[in-house]
Amino acid sequence: MMSSHPTHLFPSLLFILFTYSTSLLSIHSSPVFLYLISSNTTTSSTSTSLTKLEALLSSQALNSTNQNGFYHASVGFQAPDIVYGSYLCRGDISSDDCHDCIVLAQGHLLQNCSSAESAIIYYDVCLLRYSNEPIPTTATLDPIILLVNVYNMTIERDKFMKLVGETMNDIKGEAARGTDKKFATTEAKFTDSETLYTLAQCTPDLSTTDCNTCLLTCINALDKGRQGARTLLPSCNVRFVIYPFYNFTAVSLIPAPRAAAPAPLLLPPPTSIPSSTSTSGNKGKLKIALVAIVVPLAVSAMLVTISYYYFLRRKRKQKTAVLELNEDEISTVQSLQYDFKLIETATNNFSHENVIGRGGFGSVYKGILVNGKEVAVKRLTKNSGSGQGAEEFKNEVVLLAKLQHRNLVKLLGFCLQGEEKILVYEFVPNKSLDSLLFDMERQAQLDWPTRYRIIGGIARGILYLHEDSRLRIIHRDLKAGNVLLDKEKSPKISDCGMAKIFGLEQNQGNTDRIVGTYGYMAPEYAMQGHFSVKSDVYSFGVLVLEIISSKKNTTFYQADYADDLRSYAWKLWKDNLPLEFVDDKVRHTCSTEEVLRCIQIALLCVQQDPDDRPTMASVVPLSSFSIMLPLPQQPAFFSGNGTKSELI
Repeated sequence: MMSSHPTHLFPSLLFILFTYSTSLLSIHSSPVFLYLISSNTTTSSTSTSLTKLEALLSSQALNSTNQNGFYHASVGFQAPDIVYGSYLCRGDISSDDCHDCIVLAQGHLLQNCSSAESAIIYYDVCLLRYSNEPIPTTATLDPIILLVNVYNMTIERDKFMKLVGETMNDIKGEAARGTDKKFATTEAKFTDSETLYTLAQCTPDLSTTDCNTCLLTCINALDKGRQGARTLLPSCNVRFVIYPFYNFTAVSLIPAPRAAAPAPLLLPPPTSIPSSTSTSGNKGKLKIALVAIVVPLAVSAMLVTISYYYFLRRKRKQKTAVLELNEDEISTVQSLQYDFKLIETATNNFSHENVIGRGGFGSVYKGILVNGKEVAVKRLTKNSGSGQGAEEFKNEVVLLAKLQHRNLVKLLGFCLQGEEKILVYEFVPNKSLDSLLFDMERQAQLDWPTRYRIIGGIARGILYLHEDSRLRIIHRDLKAGNVLLDKEKSPKISDCGMAKIFGLEQNQGNTDRIVGTYGYMAPEYAMQGHFSVKSDVYSFGVLVLEIISSKKNTTFYQADYADDLRSYAWKLWKDNLPLEFVDDKVRHTCSTEEVLRCIQIALLCVQQDPDDRPTMASVVPLSSFSIMLPLPQQPAFFSGNGTKSELI
C-alpha cells in the first residue's frame, strides 16, 4: 500500500514531522523573569548579609543540579550565621537548562537582594529562594503571586472557565501523587482551533496532602476567565494558557503516578502438546510479527532522517537567499576578520579582570590591540542554539558593520575559529547608562540637560534602525544596560542586530524564540511573540521613564500607590502631579516643559495597544513643542495591587 501512493504519502508525513518538530522547538527559550519578593533589610551590615548570600549561592550543593530539579542546602553552623536556600525547576526542562536558570537567578539575587533577610525569585522555568530561617517542608501558602494574561476569553467564556476548573482539578491530583517529581501537565480541547494547556507542580518534599492543599490554593486564586493565568507560591505553582508552553517529549518521559497493580491476566491452559509442524508454524508467525514491527520502525526512522535533512537544507537556503552579498561586500569580509590569537592577546586571554559587561548573548571584554586601539570584544555564547553557519554569520556581520550612526556603537569586525564566534566593537569609555543612572553616588553626574540629550540620542538611534538604515532592524532588547555613554555622555545603543546574528530571521511578525529583558518587553511580544517596530517603541517608553526618575522598572514597588514604574508614572500624571515622578536630584533644576513632554511621550509609548503607540519618527522631534501630542491611555501591565501582574 505504501508504494501505491508515494507522491501523496511522503509530503503528508513530512508535514506531520515538521509540525511536530516545530511544536517542540517552540518550547525552548531563555528563562523569563516573573517576580521577585524580598524581605526588609537586615539589621546587620550589608557586607555581612552579602557574604552569607554569596557563600550559599556558590556552595557546591546548591549548584549541583539534582535529577528531579529540586534541592535545598544551608551554609553556616549556628544561628545567626546560618542561611538556607532551595531551588525548584519546572519538571519538563533538562538538567542543563535547570542549571542555567538557577545561575541566572543567583546573579539577580546577588544584584538586588544583598541586604535582605530572605527572598524568592521566580522565573518561568525555575524558582530560587533563601532565608535566614529554615525553609519548611510543609506547604507555604504565602505570599501568593497572581499573573494573568491581559486578554479575556471572549468566546464561550463560561464554558471555558468550567473547562479550566475541571482540568486543573484533575491535574492537581496527578501532580500530588507524584513521587520523584510532583509535576503534571495535560491538554484539553476547547474548540476545533483552540486547546487548553495546563501545568501543576509542587516541591517534591511535600506530602500528597500538603501538595493537594497548596495546589488547591493556587487554583482557587486563578482568574479562569482569561486566555491564560498562573499562580505562584513558594511550595507550588499552576498555570493554564491556550498555547503550548511545555516540552511534550520530556513530559512523556516522566513516570506516571503509581496506581494499584492490575489483576494478573490468566491464560487458558494449552489443549494439546505442540507438534513439530505447529512449532515451525509458530516460528513463521514470529518472523512475520518481527517484520511487521521492524519494517515500519525502519521506514519511520528513514523518513525522520530525510525530513530533517530537507528541513535543514530548506532553512539554509532561505537564510542564504536573504543574506546574499554583492561582490564589493564579499571583498570586505577579509578586512573585517580578526585573528583569534590577536583577540586572545588583546583581552589577556579573556581575563576575568577584563570583563566589562555580561548579557543574554555573551560576555564583553575590554581589549587593547597591538596598535594600541581600545576595543570591546563580545564573545558570543557557544550554546546559543541559532544553528547559523559560518558563511551566514560572516554575511550578517558585513551587513551590520555598515550601520553607521552617531548614536549606535560601531561594529568593527568579527572573529571565527571553531565554535568561537566573536564580535569586535568600538570601545565606549563611560560604560552603560545603568551604571550611572541607578548608582546613588553617581546619579548626580546626570543633570537634566544630559538626560534630555540622552533621551533624544536614543530616539534618533532607534529611528535610524527602523527607517533609515539599509536593513530594517528591530532591536528587541533596548534597555539601560544596552545604552553606552561616550566621553561627552552622549548615548550609543549597543547590541544592534544581535537578534539577526543569532539566526532570528524575521523583522516583523511572530516568533517562538523570545529575546529581551522582562520589564522592557511589550506585552504582545512577551506573551504571544508578536513583534514590530512598536515593540521597540514600548521599550523606549520604559527607558525614558527610568531616565527621568532614576528608578529601575524591574524592581520598583511603592505600597498603596503602584506596583510598577509605568503605573506610578500614569497615576501621578492622572492626578496632575507629574513633577513628583522626576528624580529629586534634577527636579528643581530641570526644564518643566521638557520634562512634561518626555513623560507624556513615554506614557504614549507604553500604551497597551501597539496601534496607539507613536512611531519613532513622531517621537524624535522632542523639542518641537508646537506639535500637539495626544493624551496617553492607561499603560500596559497596569495593576491595582502589589501581588497581581498582567503577564502570563
